Amino acid sequence: ARLAESGGGFVQPGGSLRLSCTASDFTLAYYAVGWFRQAPGQEREGISCISSTDENKDGAASLGGTEYADSVRGRFTVARRNSENTVYLQLNNLKPEDTAVYFCATYNQVLGACSASRLEAHNYGFWGRGTQVTVAS
Repeated sequence: ARLAESGGGFVQPGGSLRLSCTASDFTLAYYAVGWFRQAPGQEREGISCISSTDENKDGAASLGGTEYADSVRGRFTVARRNSENTVYLQLNNLKPEDTAVYFCATYNQVLGACSASRLEAHNYGFWGRGTQVTVAS
């Protein structure tokens, strides 16, 4: 089983990127997925999560919704596409302080709902290797 992030890159301030988190050999639909980022010399920060769904199909009912950290709310959007076994994170209006390695991870409990209190790294046990996002002029 594996999680793989992709979509990072170099972008100017105000630009956009879409990150992907794709699972292999397990069904991502049944897991809440968190997005985290870590800048050099800083702790890993939870920025968004999306709850699991009750079925492995597009349009399936969410078991809880989404959450965002204050630092990204209104600029980042998380969504899942179960038919692709993928969770996306749309990054808009990027700022230099968004520069970091971005990770996705699955919540420790199957069929879980994310919440602000659960947006902490210790609640997530299966991680991808990350993708670099660099925002600079």
